[in-house]
Amino acid sequence: MASEDDMLALDNQLCFALYAANRAVTARYRPLLAELNLTYPQYLVMLVLWEAGQEGTTVRVSDLGKRLRLDSGTLTPLLKRLAERDLVTRLRDTADERVVTVAPTEKGIAMRQRARDIPGRLLCGTGIDQARIVALREELRSVLSLLEAQGEPSDR
Repeated sequence: MASEDDMLALDNQLCFALYAANRAVTARYRPLLAELNLTYPQYLVMLVLWEAGQEGTTVRVSDLGKRLRLDSGTLTPLLKRLAERDLVTRLRDTADERVVTVAPTEKGIAMRQRARDIPGRLLCGTGIDQARIVALREELRSVLSLLEAQGEPSDR
């Protein structure tokens, strides 16, 4: 069993390993996304919209926030910048003006084709094989699911 001092060592922290890995992966994305003039969070938004379908297929902003685990204070400026670039449209629901939907524009859909090779290029040259990536992704999803099922520590 590890001593209390060992438990507090930075390199023994799960949170730090996840944080450092996230920063390293995001840094690898940066030059690839620069070709599309997208930030990493903007890329994530576009991924969700591309999954949803073609032009005219809308996603509620609240559902987008849940999927990306982003609050509206973070998501709203992202969507505004994407709309300014004519990659998405934002519309208020006519039946309930509190509901805002977002959809990719024709230009946003066309960008999907240019983004297709990003996942492959990201891992090119890393020496990490596909099976290991899939296993790691599934393990992280499992950990996330367990953590989210428990709720916030203050909820208990």
